[in-house]
Amino acid sequence: MAQQKFMRLFAKWHIWLGWLVGVPVLMWTVTGLIMVWQPIEHVRGNHLRVESEQVLLPAALEAPANNGAQYSEMRAAMQDGRPVWFATHPDGSVDRFAADGSGDPLPQIDEAYVRTLAAEQIVGGTNPVAVEQFSAEDAPFDFRRPVPSWRVTLEDGAHIYVNAQTGEIAAVRTRFWRVFDFVWGLHIMDLQTRELDEQSDFNHAILVIFAALAVLGSLLGCTLMFRRRKARAKSPA
Repeated sequence: MAQQKFMRLFAKWHIWLGWLVGVPVLMWTVTGLIMVWQPIEHVRGNHLRVESEQVLLPAALEAPANNGAQYSEMRAAMQDGRPVWFATHPDGSVDRFAADGSGDPLPQIDEAYVRTLAAEQIVGGTNPVAVEQFSAEDAPFDFRRPVPSWRVTLEDGAHIYVNAQTGEIAAVRTRFWRVFDFVWGLHIMDLQTRELDEQSDFNHAILVIFAALAVLGSLLGCTLMFRRRKARAKSPA
């Protein structure tokens, strides 16, 4: 008798939990389906990047004269067919210097540079719809990086973001990436940050509570399965 009473109580809890967590569970399922609809490489816009032959740095590079400036990081890379130093200040800003021995500061990234870069490295980048500049404080939401940038909008709606300090392509945001970004925010119940990197915070209270309730409801459902099997076994033939 006591066991039947507990089973009826479990059944009641299971029904109420089903109503409570049914919507978020359905949302998690639908958003999960959308996120796996296309390969992650396509979401990231890798198909829009033009494959180019890798050019190696010269064997020896001379560090540029810093003229008293303090840098927290120095790195070198090939850019426009020449070696370039990228010197990062403690505040995150970056200076570019020629790494061909002269150490001369390189000019700022302008619209002409951005258009040429898009035409050379992005499929469909020869005829952009728009080219816009943004400050670090006014970064577009689908970029979400606190650095000055240029945005190249392609005919298919893709956004190509170029770091205005380094002159490198910082991000490719396709239309499906923006859909992916939105459903990801729904999936983790966080439409404000929607972070997709290793610093993402998935353990906020709302998500934890609904996930815990969903687990509890599933456990109650599994327990009630044994009740149904036992009832069938006792039923007359």
